[in-house]
Amino acid sequence: MPTVADIIIKTLVNFGVKRIYAIPGDSLNPIIDAIRRNKSIKYVQVRHEEGGALSASFESKYSGNLSACMGTSGPGSIHLLNGLYDAKMQHVPVIALTGQIETDLLYHDYFQEVDLVKLFDDVSIFNARITNPENASYIIWKACRQAIIKHGVAHVDMPVDVLRMNAPEMDFSYSIEKPDYKPDLKAAEELINNSKRPLIFIGAGARNSGEKIDKFAEKIGAPIIYALNGKGIVSDYDKKVLGGIGLLGTRPSVKAMSRSDLIIFLGTSFPYTAFISNAKNIQVNNNIEDFNRVAKADISCLCDVSYFLDNINVNEKDDKFYSEMQSEIEKWKNDIDKKASNRNGTITAEALSYEISKRIEDDAIIVGDTGNVTLWVNRYINAKKSNMFFFSSWLGTMGAGIPGTIGISLASGKKVYGIIGDGSFAMTSMELITIKKYNIPVKLIVYDNHILGMIKLEEEIMGYPEYGVDLYNPDFARLAEAVGIKGIRIENYNELNEKLDEFFNYDGPAVLDVITETNETPMPPKLEFKVAERYITSILREKLEPKD
Repeated sequence: MPTVADIIIKTLVNFGVKRIYAIPGDSLNPIIDAIRRNKSIKYVQVRHEEGGALSASFESKYSGNLSACMGTSGPGSIHLLNGLYDAKMQHVPVIALTGQIETDLLYHDYFQEVDLVKLFDDVSIFNARITNPENASYIIWKACRQAIIKHGVAHVDMPVDVLRMNAPEMDFSYSIEKPDYKPDLKAAEELINNSKRPLIFIGAGARNSGEKIDKFAEKIGAPIIYALNGKGIVSDYDKKVLGGIGLLGTRPSVKAMSRSDLIIFLGTSFPYTAFISNAKNIQVNNNIEDFNRVAKADISCLCDVSYFLDNINVNEKDDKFYSEMQSEIEKWKNDIDKKASNRNGTITAEALSYEISKRIEDDAIIVGDTGNVTLWVNRYINAKKSNMFFFSSWLGTMGAGIPGTIGISLASGKKVYGIIGDGSFAMTSMELITIKKYNIPVKLIVYDNHILGMIKLEEEIMGYPEYGVDLYNPDFARLAEAVGIKGIRIENYNELNEKLDEFFNYDGPAVLDVITETNETPMPPKLEFKVAERYITSILREKLEPKD
């Protein structure tokens, strides 16, 4: 008869889990051995459980499938939480397994005793402890199923003595049928036909529908703007694509939003409502909870973006709104090019990003970390036809870049680039060892400006003097070399092109450490726009007004 540990691993395999990110520990010994004996799942030894959870989260962002991570009793499992909140807030299915002390020692204030069920309650859509081997098969089946159906984190706590017990294996069906939403689109069609300046706003829910969006936008003459998770769905070189919106976005996107008479939201629940105009809107989403988050919907279409685009029957517009925006796009691109062409002094982030964008392959995947580097990626790294972009867009955690590239590289087998700030790189740099151990061919680019640039900007906006944001950094290229990974360092413009070419042509994992301008301040696309002013004012009010 199989053990509880055997049943847990077999169930994960049945639900399509390919690998599990973890660090071993005494409370995990039975399940580590079950992984060893099961040839259908791989154990990936990370160097910090936070990195493992982030790798699992980004793997699911890429694949849409269930991924898994694991921590041992007490501190090992506590470390998982940051990565799991990234998964929770981006609605991707991850199962977290936590080791636990023996059941007869629970509530004895024993060594490493932590109430992990209570601790994981907020992050989880399913949260349980296995205490009876007779029920183990059902609990792990339900955890996997709930994570997939509800698009979130499922947590199972596993006392080590229970893991060793024999248990009956149940034959539960694990097939999951997607809801077949087929709304009536007549009202949406009428609203689109009557609009003169429709605007398409895409998010992560529109992924894999890029060609359909392009044809639909051409037919109705709509410019395309995107939330952070929508970058790369349609090429940035398409004349209809204006770029991102919000503080990380572009001036043409802000202007198009202000001129539009109809916004068509495709698979997004963009949180920064201050940047959304009062135009009529159609919201298309397969998650009913996401309706009316951006703005009150005039028309809600509960369905996949692909179904909407396949079945919407609208008239072709002779006057193309996107044509009106071409002069704005050209002005914006000229401004961007001027900043990127500056070759005086220390290397600027704009110049570095511009050169990176020229070299990234058409089918590569880009992981952007959190901070000013998010803006450089969103604004300066142009998405080609088959590029994909991934971020910690809702949690916004620093340090997601390195583990994010690991998870996506293992899941995809494609070329993966991490574009990372120096503060973020230092946070999870121990995962360079994971990259070397498994020879994961990711390419990591560090924007090394020796400062927490976004925090510096926030201090300035709020009227505070710069304080506590300067960074002491090691030579990140030499750090990589110490681990056994190719390291390249760039300190001035004279060596920029040559060493970038060396980095991009190198076959294998590599770290590029680029010294960039410390005092560079990225600004919103147009601060004098009322919408941006309202946003800044709301931030100031929220942070500065005294609380009761």
